[in-house]
Amino acid sequence: MERFKNKKILVVGVGKTGFRLINFFNQLECHIRVTDIKPIFDLNKAVKKLKKIKPALEMTFGEHRDEDFIDADVVVYSSSVSPDLPQLELARTHGKEVYSEFALANLLCRKPIIAVCGSSGRTTVSHMIGFTLKLDGKNVFVGGTSETPFIEYAMLPNKDEVDYVVVEVSASQMRAVQNFHPKLVVFTNISERYSDSHFKSVGEYIETKLSIIKTLSPDDTLVVNFDTLANNTFFRNANCQTYWYSRKSFMSMGVMNEIQGTHFHDRRIHSNINYHSEFKVNKMRIVGQDNRENLLAAVTACKALEVSDKAIQTCIEKFPGIPHRLEFLMEKNGVCFYNDSKAESMDEMIKSIKSFKNPPILIAGGKDIEEIEYDPYTDDIIRNTRVLVLVGESKERMNRALGDHDQTFIVGSFEESVLLAYQKSRTGDTILLSPGNPSSDFFRDFEERGNYFKKLVYQL
Repeated sequence: MERFKNKKILVVGVGKTGFRLINFFNQLECHIRVTDIKPIFDLNKAVKKLKKIKPALEMTFGEHRDEDFIDADVVVYSSSVSPDLPQLELARTHGKEVYSEFALANLLCRKPIIAVCGSSGRTTVSHMIGFTLKLDGKNVFVGGTSETPFIEYAMLPNKDEVDYVVVEVSASQMRAVQNFHPKLVVFTNISERYSDSHFKSVGEYIETKLSIIKTLSPDDTLVVNFDTLANNTFFRNANCQTYWYSRKSFMSMGVMNEIQGTHFHDRRIHSNINYHSEFKVNKMRIVGQDNRENLLAAVTACKALEVSDKAIQTCIEKFPGIPHRLEFLMEKNGVCFYNDSKAESMDEMIKSIKSFKNPPILIAGGKDIEEIEYDPYTDDIIRNTRVLVLVGESKERMNRALGDHDQTFIVGSFEESVLLAYQKSRTGDTILLSPGNPSSDFFRDFEERGNYFKKLVYQL
């Protein structure tokens, strides 16, 4: 870290990651300039925060000036910025050090890295692994997202005491990092959806995602989803120890003696890594098929890391989920509360309500956007919810579409929605906030809505 002390730094991109980078370089007494292609009137809140930082920063908005990149000693850009930005290449040709935030953090990391890759499930798997390692007495950093960028590891006062660094790794991060060599890689799945701003084709996107496998050696470990990736020769031929996980039974599929890993059989999770283990799932807090698949990935990784069976079983029973994503909050008088504020589309809402064995009491509604259609989802909502509480700008239009639901209530405030849902509940019920609509009618974002829901629930 001392190599950056007192250097002239250019931070490209004023987002959550950009602010973390500013904090990092401020600790090293660097001279910092920030630049963002967005005009200043689109960055009002960010600029107000930037102006409060001491010592004062230099700022360029609405354009990327060549001279800013040439004048800096070190240029660092956030994940939202394309590595193909012409000014980044200009800085490289002038001999400047150019890093993505992820690449800079990797350069500074001297601890074993567990990399969680895939098109979905990365956040949940990462936090499950981190949660279990902590239960086993390990000191762990979990990050790699805009909420907790990898660079935050370098800012920890006790980073030398960290045993493992668990990071989510996206394809765009892989594009911009060199000499990245994790000890263990988890691959959840690969979809063909990709960012047009970072990749020219789906082929380039998939090739970039898979490039991490080439870094692995026989001393490293790869954990792969058997249900979605078993036919991929890239994983079959990986030059490392490979473990598989599946929601199906290895025994019923006839592969029990062919592969090592973790599978679901006879209502229990079985793993034959290092030694045979069985884990009960009847007290599992998180719900949903995707989360059960994520749990299998985390169990497989932890078994490969020789985490104790006790810690893994405790994770199964106690892991609450990721904030605002089918997050278990608490049980009160036999009623369970789940926060799924991030479900801001009807498809996400339907997926969430189908995650429960018994139809939940659903709190839904939010910003009324004409493009959102409710009629196609009417049957699923009526079939899969016991009580429907509608709130927000969209409540009237949702009610017209869901008029056949025999227990629908329209309320005037978010506070009233929680109180009414609890009044209508009985022992064994689940109350679920899964809005199906954006939060911007009453709240700044889904996080503010989810946190306010938590506050109201805890006050009941």
